[in-house]
Parts: sequence; structure tokens; C-alpha cells
Amino acid sequence: MAQIDRRSFTRGLVAATAGAAVLPSAAGRARAEGPAPRTVKVGLLGCGWWGMLDLKAAFQSGGVEAAALCDVDSEHLAKAAEETAALQGGTRPRTYKDWRELLAHPGLEALILATPPHWHALPFIAACERGLDVYLEKPVAYDVREGQAMVAAARRSRRIVQVGFQRRQSQAYKDAAAYVREGRAGRIVQVDARINYRAQPRDNAPQDPPASLDWEAWCGPAPRLPYSPNVGHFAWRLEKAYGNGHLVDWGIHWIDRVRLALGAGMPRTIQAAGGTYGLAGRLTTPDTLAVHFEFETCPVLWRHRIWGAAEWSPEADNAALFYGENETVVVMDDKWVVVPKDPKAERRVVEAKTDVLPQHVGEFLEAVRARKAPSCPIEDAFRSTATVQLAMIAYETGSRVAWDSAKEEIVGNAAASALLKREYRAPWKHPWA
Repeated sequence: MAQIDRRSFTRGLVAATAGAAVLPSAAGRARAEGPAPRTVKVGLLGCGWWGMLDLKAAFQSGGVEAAALCDVDSEHLAKAAEETAALQGGTRPRTYKDWRELLAHPGLEALILATPPHWHALPFIAACERGLDVYLEKPVAYDVREGQAMVAAARRSRRIVQVGFQRRQSQAYKDAAAYVREGRAGRIVQVDARINYRAQPRDNAPQDPPASLDWEAWCGPAPRLPYSPNVGHFAWRLEKAYGNGHLVDWGIHWIDRVRLALGAGMPRTIQAAGGTYGLAGRLTTPDTLAVHFEFETCPVLWRHRIWGAAEWSPEADNAALFYGENETVVVMDDKWVVVPKDPKAERRVVEAKTDVLPQHVGEFLEAVRARKAPSCPIEDAFRSTATVQLAMIAYETGSRVAWDSAKEEIVGNAAASALLKREYRAPWKHPWA
């Protein structure tokens, strides 16, 4: 099998949503046979690659009008407006550069928030206060205290919130998780999770930002680093100041799904070790990382390597392995495998491909119409987000981090506790008092 990498993996999602206007999802086809769903008037904040995939997934689900778009890159904004107009029969959305003006757009019901994570907290809280429902991209926030403030805002406002852990919709994962929870593999003693891929850092030499990009506004409350293609659009994921690395950006999907399959909350302790070895001088987050999460149910071990080594078993480079007393269950995005303890027994392979993004966004829209909780509310998404954030705190401090879930505090580690909240750059104010 060819080696898995991020771009080839997401190519399927791009293809699935590119023809959203003419290829409705299964849910959309089912609704087409009955009454048309009530149209939900949405705005999009963050019109780059993934933000537009979210919006196209909404169109694929059906019953949506994109009334307004917002981005600090005028080129992204113009292209997104043209594409959106084509998707909704020529009706052009209103465009804004300032997210506060977007939230004030007349008649807006819901917001798709697809900015980098350092720009999640303030617009999210303001949207809740304005009475908007929110589809929020993962991770929930950049730091733990932001996430806590966002959960509190959602509770106060009683808004519908769906967080973009779309891989929860994977049928392969759902079936494998049910198998694990039913105890058919025996007691799970340990879980290993990983996503290895070949990162391709961009030019990291400081330079002027593109003329279309307001870099000051893009950085917002985060540190204002000198612009380079390696910290700007898309590449921010592996930049410490904006995305905080591979585990927080992509690995978080497996930590989220493993947690749910185990019926676990947050880990009691976290230890991490790693560094930047293959891509030294090109990244500010580890290209090699190992994390030990001590959950109440069992330990979960995360490992990633993103500097491009040749792989012994590339099929399992994007997977979680549940080691049970009777069987091992290996889960991937589109299939799962049961490995019996007896080496002579045949392995059982179950393939189940799912168009996860339209299902996840569509579920949000249905929740908005029905005023019911979706499958990934912010309270639970916060647990997965804080779990990986604590792992990066353990890595940064080189220490064991103990977490008190009841108090939502780090215990007995002042250096780690200090990293729960990042100071905002003026004039922005952190939402955590």
C-alpha cells in the first residue's frame, strides 16, 4: 500500500464536496423524497481551504443559505464569494473583513467558524451572545482556559454547538467502537494511536505577506510572528504560536475517538517526550513525539513521526490499536480489523467507507432546525481538545502533568499550570477572567 500522507487522505474529502451542488448526500437524497428542510441562514468565518469544505458540505446536506462570508484575506474572500454564488444559484453572499460585522449581519441564524484556533474563542463567545448556533472547527480553542470560557458561554446562551470532529461519523469507527464497548475483544488493556506522514514545510524565511492578506488581523490576539509561507495559510498547523503541532491538529481526531470508544473522560496524568529531529530548523513543534495518557480505563499511547521515514507497515500509519485480553482491534478511517490472540486464526477485516464531513455538518443543521443536541457538543469536544493541549504542556515543561477533572486544574505543577492560559496581544482581552 502507498504511504499515507495528509494531502492524499484529504483528497477524498475534497472530491466528495467539490460537486456538492449536483451530488447530494444520502441524507439529502432521502429528504428530497419528502418535504424540503427549512433553510438555515449561515455565515462562514474563515474562507480558506477547510472553511469552504465545511460550507460545501452544508450545501451537500441541503436546506442552507450562505448569507455572509468573512476573511482577512481579500483574495480568499473574493474566490469564496464567487464559488458560493455558483453553489446557490447565483445569489451572492455579503462579504466582510471584520468578524464583528459578520456576526451583525441581518437574519443570520448560524455560524461556521473555520479560522485557525487562535481565532476561535472571541468570535465563538460573541456569536453565542448574539444568539447564533455554531459549527466550530476543532480544536475547540488554542489554550485550555479559552476552551473553558467557550463552554461556559455555550451553556449560558443555550446555543446549538457542533464541533468538527467529523471522523466520529466514520462507520468503521462506529462499528469497531461498539465491538470494543460490548467487550467482545475482552478487557482493553492498552490503546496505541498514531498518524505518521511526511510533512512538507514551506519557506520559513521572513518576508512581506501577500498584498491580499492583512497579517496584523490574521495574527489577532496571538503573537505577531514575522510572516513566512511556513506560518501562514495551511502551514500554521505545525507552528507553535498558531496551531501547536501535529497532535493538536490531526492526532486529536484519534484521541477523540479513542476516548469515546473507551467511555473515558480526561486522563489523570500525561507524560510526553520528543523533539524536532528530521526537520530541525524548519518546524517549531515536534516532528517526533510520544505521549502516555493515563486514563482511568487504561493507558493510551500516542506516537507520531512526520519527517518522512520509510514505513514498515504504512497501512497502520493512521490508526488506533485496541489491545484486548482476547483480541486486538485495529481501527482505520475506512475499515477495521480483528486480530485474534491465536496466531493461526484468521483475521477479520470489515470495510466501511463513509462520507463523514457532509454527515457531520448535516447533523448540525438538523440539530439547529430541531433544537436538539448534536453528537459532538462543545462540552465533550473540550475534553478531547484539553487532553492534547495538556500533552503539549507536558512536552514543553518536560514534566508529568496531573489533571483534576472535577476542578479542571493541573495539580501540583506550577510551571505547567502557567501554560493553561496564553496572554493575549493588545488590544484583545483573554475571555478567561
